[in-house]
Amino acid sequence: MRLSGSGGGDIVKNTTLARLIAQLGGHKRLLAGAILGAVTSVPLGLLGPVFIGQAIDGIIGPGQVDFAAILRGLVLLGITALASAALQWLMLVCTRKLSAQAAQRMRRQAFAAVNAAPLQRIDGHPHGDIVSRLVNDADAVAEGLLQALSQLLPGVITIVATVVLMFWLNALIAVIVIVLTPLSILFARFIARRTTRMFRAQTRAQGAMSAYVNEHVREQALLRAFGAEAHSAAEYGALSEDYFNANFKATFYASVANPGTRFINALVYAAVGIVGAVLALNGAITVGGVSAFLAYANQYTKPFNEVSAVLAQMQSAFASAERLFELADWQPEAPDADDAAAPAHSAGHVQAQNVQFSYDGVTPLIRDLSFEAKPGQRVALVGPTGCGKTTVINLLMRFYEIDGGEITVDGADARKIKRNALRGLYGMVLQDTWLKQATVRENIAYARPDATLEDVMEAARAAHAHSFIKRLPNGYDTVLDSGGENLSAGQRQLLCIARVMLEKPDMLILDEATSSIDTRTEMLIQRALEKLMQGHTSFIVAHRLSTIESADSILVMDAGRIVERGTHAQLLEQGGFYAKLYHSQFAPS
Repeated sequence: MRLSGSGGGDIVKNTTLARLIAQLGGHKRLLAGAILGAVTSVPLGLLGPVFIGQAIDGIIGPGQVDFAAILRGLVLLGITALASAALQWLMLVCTRKLSAQAAQRMRRQAFAAVNAAPLQRIDGHPHGDIVSRLVNDADAVAEGLLQALSQLLPGVITIVATVVLMFWLNALIAVIVIVLTPLSILFARFIARRTTRMFRAQTRAQGAMSAYVNEHVREQALLRAFGAEAHSAAEYGALSEDYFNANFKATFYASVANPGTRFINALVYAAVGIVGAVLALNGAITVGGVSAFLAYANQYTKPFNEVSAVLAQMQSAFASAERLFELADWQPEAPDADDAAAPAHSAGHVQAQNVQFSYDGVTPLIRDLSFEAKPGQRVALVGPTGCGKTTVINLLMRFYEIDGGEITVDGADARKIKRNALRGLYGMVLQDTWLKQATVRENIAYARPDATLEDVMEAARAAHAHSFIKRLPNGYDTVLDSGGENLSAGQRQLLCIARVMLEKPDMLILDEATSSIDTRTEMLIQRALEKLMQGHTSFIVAHRLSTIESADSILVMDAGRIVERGTHAQLLEQGGFYAKLYHSQFAPS
């Protein structure tokens, strides 16, 4: 690939263009229909000035009118106009479908890449920016492709066909048009080089603003609780100002292109009129020929006007395509080994030996972590915020891969178990609830879509959610808002607990599973969880230490290490780190 100008920037540009063309190639029938419509409709439409010119030449003088020639020209003009319109309709239908389907395909590829990417990569990227790329950028690509296919493709054919027809009518005037036209091309190229960079800055600013809005709208309650509305508005104002400046510069430069090329094309049109008139007076061309030539001169310059008119749309689409391809290029999780096991059940014997982990590969977070959870045991993880409790859970589930050491399940290295199979052995109830926009029944049966209504109701009763579900407008068929915002925080958590109870996993992970539930309901849930955990290995992350007093083993963590371990009674008797944490929760301020 040839490098020019900005070097690496041209590589990115050429690669993006090649990938966009490849996306279009995935819809060969639509692409063929668009090309066929353009190749046939444009030449037919360009024959109109020839027939009009012939009709004009049929008017020889006063009393000397060749009506047969005029009628023949008008009939041919009508036939070609109708045929050209029908074929142009075909082209527009194909180009619209082609652009929409190509953008949809890119969106799906990017979304699939996000779903397959390591969780660590997703956690390290602003979620609002990902949403902006999948929605806004994909729409910009679709519109840009539509403009390119419906304007550029016919434009190129128009230029070639008009050049042929102009040389057929008069070579001298054709040369004048062709010599002057590059001024318009050079001007459009000058503008395009600058707008590409500016539209990239615009899309980046738009992504940053979308990420900020997504974050602050979601956390409005917390924002208002701390009276941070003014500060949030000021930060948003700064991001909005950045977006405005980038958008203004890009739009301004793009808007200059169209009037500039139109001015140059007007000069070309004037030159054709003057030279044509002189040649007509000398008998070198007929009046009808001059009329046809003026029409072709206008037709010849029109594609350059259209290119400049859609320049902003196309440059924006190009920048958006780059952002979509960046998502699509995210590397997926390392594939499971071919000989990886896929156990359907587990006895629940989990061991960790000298586990090491770091988020950035530089600063260690988990260091020399070792523990054993025997089948049926309840292991609690406690410690101050940021000590690594939730990270341990992520390592058990292989959401993150360990840097050193080993985690085994029933004696098998977790890295030699297929991820989906390993994660299927656990049931998780997290502090942060997640519900999708669907019915209550579908949310509870998320892991078991084939579950019967009786199974769903049984799980809801076990989670003490049945009573409030029956009071909803449509019971189990009530459609929840996105995120379950039409329920209280406690009700959302009850549904998440019911979801796990329906799944009946071999092992459990409970991360502050009852943090949003009132005291009375918490007691009922604790009984239900006690029943669910019976005979199942369970890992419990807790901040309220009173909820894990019955745990078989308590791992006390601090700064990524296990500093104490034992039962509740043993740790209190030691009077160490755990005892201080426990008593601090009940001591007066």
